[in-house]
Parts: sequence; structure tokens; C-alpha cells
Amino acid sequence: MNQPNYNTALYMRLSRDDEGYGDSISIETQRTILRKFAQDNQLRIYDEYIDDGWSGTNFERPNFKRMMADIESGKVNCVVTKDLSRFGREHIMMDYYLEFVFPEKCVRYIAVAENEDTEKGLSDFVPFKNLFNEWFAKDTSRKVKNSLAAKFEAGERVSAYAPLGYKKHPDVKNKLVIDEKTSWIIRRIYTLAFYGAGAAKITRTLTQEKIPTPGWLNYQRDGTFANIYRDAPEEKRYAWTIAQVKSILKDETYIGNTIHYRETNISYKNKKRIRKPQSEWMRVEGTQEAIISKEDFERVQQQIASRRRKQKNATTQIFAGLVRCADCGWSMKFATNKQNKIPYSYFSCTYYSQYGTGKCSKHYIRYDTLYAYVLARLQHWTEQVQLDRGQLICELQKSLGGERAVETRRMQNELARVKKRCEEVNRLFARLYEDWASGRLTEYNFTMLSSKYQAEQQELRQKILDAETKLDAQRELDNSAEKWVDLIRKYAGPTELTAELLNALIEKILVHEAVKLPDGSRQQKVEIFYRFIGNLDANSIQTSTVSQTVSLTT
Repeated sequence: MNQPNYNTALYMRLSRDDEGYGDSISIETQRTILRKFAQDNQLRIYDEYIDDGWSGTNFERPNFKRMMADIESGKVNCVVTKDLSRFGREHIMMDYYLEFVFPEKCVRYIAVAENEDTEKGLSDFVPFKNLFNEWFAKDTSRKVKNSLAAKFEAGERVSAYAPLGYKKHPDVKNKLVIDEKTSWIIRRIYTLAFYGAGAAKITRTLTQEKIPTPGWLNYQRDGTFANIYRDAPEEKRYAWTIAQVKSILKDETYIGNTIHYRETNISYKNKKRIRKPQSEWMRVEGTQEAIISKEDFERVQQQIASRRRKQKNATTQIFAGLVRCADCGWSMKFATNKQNKIPYSYFSCTYYSQYGTGKCSKHYIRYDTLYAYVLARLQHWTEQVQLDRGQLICELQKSLGGERAVETRRMQNELARVKKRCEEVNRLFARLYEDWASGRLTEYNFTMLSSKYQAEQQELRQKILDAETKLDAQRELDNSAEKWVDLIRKYAGPTELTAELLNALIEKILVHEAVKLPDGSRQQKVEIFYRFIGNLDANSIQTSTVSQTVSLTT
């Protein structure tokens, strides 16, 4: 009987999870086995199809699809793999191809190592083998996830590339260190954002200053992205995008943290990536040295959250996100009265506008009135800084120092008390062990008392940690006067207000309801909350912002 003519596809696959098994299933090993089998059995090799780095549960592999296209066109009528698992690890799809597709297309399939051949008839164990292969994939996926989770919890950073500003540690695997050659770019971006620049403006600045992009730097360092940068014009090196800048400004990597599980596969079978809710993210702090301080990072996040908005006439509303109703806390609505002969703009309570009388009141204030007042106050403070910086810092610290100093002393005393008790418990526990070891204490009493002391030790250690954290935060506040003075000093003698200036110096502006005076004029209280500083008009402080309270006659 004549041997049928078979145009044979040698199919090879290796996933990343298989690489741990060494050369036994490497692509080269598979190729050697398949070529020898084809030669020994007089099978004409039409082509080799290799999917390196692809999971067997995914049948959208590029070379698998190319092979199936050749089968559809009649170029291939025989498929040979080392074993069933190289063809795939999803039992339903395996049954579909072996029981329906291949018989319909008159395609012979051979799994060499398992001696399975559709021409001779597949064994009854094939469905079980396919199911076992799928279980293996599921178990491997679980083990990989557990391994990665352990690495993440240990502070390791598993990634192909180091983010801009960092490089991989030369000696410690999965560790980042600051790259002094590129970290200045990150500091430049955050400095621009800190002083009110939005992502679009930062992008233009980086491009104008010819600061290289992360992709270009990777290409120079590692040769990656050669298809993009090789032979590209010079301007491609500085072609920053808004999306890149936004991503950097929101990345906690730069304050020393690593965020895991932002995305995940739908399942071990379906590799499509889906975004996970923030509540399911895994945040590991202190995985690398910070480039940006946490305080500056949070300040930039506030800037992003209250980003100024463009009006319909393409002008920028510079107070956007800053002006709020003093009574209900809602933002103030910006509008323009065009009914007058000379149109004018104003703010009013958004909550009142939506829900009407009974919920809040209008809190109406004209834009030009607010503008003039805020500009005057900023001019006043910049003038004070220029006159005598040291004197101003002393006065602010004195103003802020009363209640804060009392609170600091209270926390220091509490910390000292807890540390003393912790030392006492440690001594008692050591004495308890000596009594048990010498036989002066029974096993029952030792177990009972040691559990009690261990629980108290743990509680005391947590109290010490909490108290030290609070004291660190308090010390940070103690430096707020100097920080604020240095910040406002950068904007000496402002002649006009800009969104950048306002967002840099002011936390929020509270507008109270105006009071109508007997002479028909309106008196209105406006509070300016400056960045960093405490309450300038009182001896107590409740937050890290300050209220400058004044009365306006409008």
C-alpha cells in the first residue's frame, strides 16, 4: 500500500512557565525530535511553526494561526508536535481540533512522545491527558501568582524595564536605585507641576527644552525600541506626549512605593487584561529610594484634582477648584452676567444654584472684587518676605507655636511612657523565662503569662510606631512657616493673578454670605487658606492650612 503524501507542519511551543524545566522541552529539543521523526517516517516537512513565549491555554498564538491558515488553504495536511501539551492546554479546544477540525479537513495529527496518531486512532486516554494538561496550566498559574505575591510583599519589583529616573540595581535582583543621569527629568516635571503647570504645558516645556523621552533613553541604554528610533529624525527624541507626563505625575514609584495588581488577566485561560478597582490594588511602600517627597507628590495630586478648566470662549478660569462656599463646602459656580451694559463675572454657591432656598444661600461675590482682594493679600505677603524673611518666619512660628507646642510635648511624654512600659515588659518576660527554665514556674503558668506579655509587647510596639509617626508629622508641620515663606518668595511682587500662582500658594478660598449694612453696602467675609501655614489670626491650629480672615465692602 502506498504511503499517502503528507505536507507536514512541525509545530513547537514554549511558554514562559515552561522555561523552568530546562532543555527537555526547549524549542531546539522539540525541533530535533520532530525533524528526526519526520525523517524516519518519510514525512515531507512543509514548514516549521514556532510560538515561543505563548501559553497553551491561548489559541490566538501567531504561528498557530498561520499554521491553521495553511491548513485551510490545503498547503498542510499533517501536524506533528512533541506531545499534546505543545499543541495546547485547554481540553475543550483540544477536543474541538482533534475531534472536529482535523477530521473535517482530513488532517493527520501526531503527538510523538505520547505515541498518539489520528491515522491509527487516538487512545481513549487522550481526553484525560488533555484535561490533565489543563489542570497543569491552572496549577502553574496559581504557583506563579503565589510566587509573584511573595516577591511583591518582600518589596521586590519585577519588571522588564526600570522606570525613568531609576535603573536596575547592579547587585540586587528586582531592586531599583536612583539613576542620577535621568532622575533630574522627574524632578523637573514635578517642579513644573508643583508650581501650577498642567500636563499639556509640561509636555510643551519638555519638548522645547529638548529633554529626551523615556523611550529614547531606553534605546540609547539597552537598544530597545530600535524600530521606533533607528534612523528617526532628531525631534523624535524629544516627542513627549501628555499621556506620558500624566502617567509620571500619578506614579507612586517616585515616592518609593510600588503598586501591584492594577491589571490582571480574566483567567488563566483568557489572557485579556482588565483594569482592577483601586480597592484591590496592592501597595508596597519603601521598595526603593524616593526621588520626590511624599508632601510634594500629594500637593501635585491636589493640583491635578482641582485642575483649572477652560471656558467656552477658550479663556482659563484661574480660580477653578479653589473658591468654595464657607457654609456648605461646595465649590462656587463661575458665571458671567451679560444682561448689563458692561458684562461682569461672579461666583455663587453651586449647591444653592441646584437645590434653591433652604439648602444654602447664594454667597454671591463679584469676580473683580475677589481678584483685587486676593492680589492685594499676596502682594502684602511677598512684600513682607522681601523686607525681612527671618523676622516673618519668627512671627509666623510664634503665631503657630502655642497649641502645637503643647500637643508636641504631650505626644513626647506619651511616647516616653510607652517606651518605659515596653522595657518593663521585656524585663518581666525575661525573668519569667528564667523562672520556667529553673523549674520555679509551672508549664501552665508560663504559657498563660507569656501569652499575656507577648500580647502587651505587640500592643506597645504598635503604640510606639504610631506615636513616632505622629511626631514626625508634627515636626514636618513645625517647618511649615519656613516652607511657606520660601514658596511665596518665588513670586515676589506679583502684578496679576494666574492659575499657576494661585494653585501654588493657595489651598482654598472660602466665601461667606454677605451682610447688608444700613447704608445699603455689603460687608462680606472672605477666608484665604494658604499652603503649608497655620492660622495667622489665632493661637490654635486644627489643620495644616491657614485662614486669613478679612471683611470686604463691596
